[in-house]
Amino acid sequence: MKREVLAPADWIEPLGAYRAWMTAARKSPGTIYQHGYHLRRYAADTRVGPWASTLEQLVAYLGALEVGDSALRLKRQALRGFYSWARIVGRMDDNPAASIPSIRAVPGIPRPAPEHAVRVGRRNADARVRLMIELAVNAGLRCCEVCKVHTDDVLPDLVGWSLLVRGKGKRQRTVPLSDELAHALRDRDAGYVFPGRVDGHLSAARVSELVSEALPPGVTAHPLRHRYGTRAYELGGRDIRAVQELLGHAYVSTTQVYTFVSDESKRRASLAAAS
Repeated sequence: MKREVLAPADWIEPLGAYRAWMTAARKSPGTIYQHGYHLRRYAADTRVGPWASTLEQLVAYLGALEVGDSALRLKRQALRGFYSWARIVGRMDDNPAASIPSIRAVPGIPRPAPEHAVRVGRRNADARVRLMIELAVNAGLRCCEVCKVHTDDVLPDLVGWSLLVRGKGKRQRTVPLSDELAHALRDRDAGYVFPGRVDGHLSAARVSELVSEALPPGVTAHPLRHRYGTRAYELGGRDIRAVQELLGHAYVSTTQVYTFVSDESKRRASLAAAS
C-alpha cells in the first residue's frame, strides 16, 4: 500500500478545489485518489509552492525519479491535470506542465499465474479469500472490481449465470459465470460480497493484499487475471475481441498483453505455414 503523504499547507486548498473539479467531471474514485496522491508526493518532495512550478523544474523532478514507466506516466498525468485545471480556472496565466515530454510505453508481456500458484492460493486461503481468488481466476476480475461485487450483480442469462462487473472508469460489462461460482456468490449474505468500510465494501488494496498473502512468494493478484485472459483466448477459439470484452479493455492492444501464446501454438502455426 502507498504510504500516506500530507500536503504542505499552501497546497491544501488548491488540492481540495482540484478534487472538487475532478468529482464534478465524474472522474473515478481511483483517478481522484491517484492524482491526489501523486500531487501530494510532488509537493512534499519538492517543497515548491503550487503556483511556483516551472516546466524546467517539473521535468527535472520527473527525470530524477527512480520508478517504472507506468508509475512515471501516472505522475505526469497528475501534474498535467492539475496545472491544466489551474490554467482553466484562472489560478495561473500559463500551464507549466503542458509541454512535459511524453513517456514512451514499453510493450508489456503476458505473465499468467502458473497452475501451482493457483493451487497453493486455493489451499492457503480461507473461504472469503478463496472466493476472491475464484473471481480473478474464473471471471478475470481486477482487485478494484472484486471488492465491489454485490449479490444483486449475479444475474440469470439465457444459458446460466452472468456477473455484472463494475469496472474502471465507471464502465460496466457482463461476464459469464460457472454455476459453481454463481451459487457461491448467491449464497453470501445480501449486499456486498466483501463488506468493509469503503462505501460498504473492502478497498481494492485490501483485496490485493489478502489474495497476494495466500499466493506463493513472488506471485500477486494481477497474474490471476492474466491467466484468465490467456485461457479464455487459448481455449475459447482464439477470439481476441471476445477476450477484450471479457476483460473490459478499451483497446485490443491491451488485451494482447494478457494473452500468453504458448510455444506449442507458435510451433503449430509455424508448421502450418511451412506445409
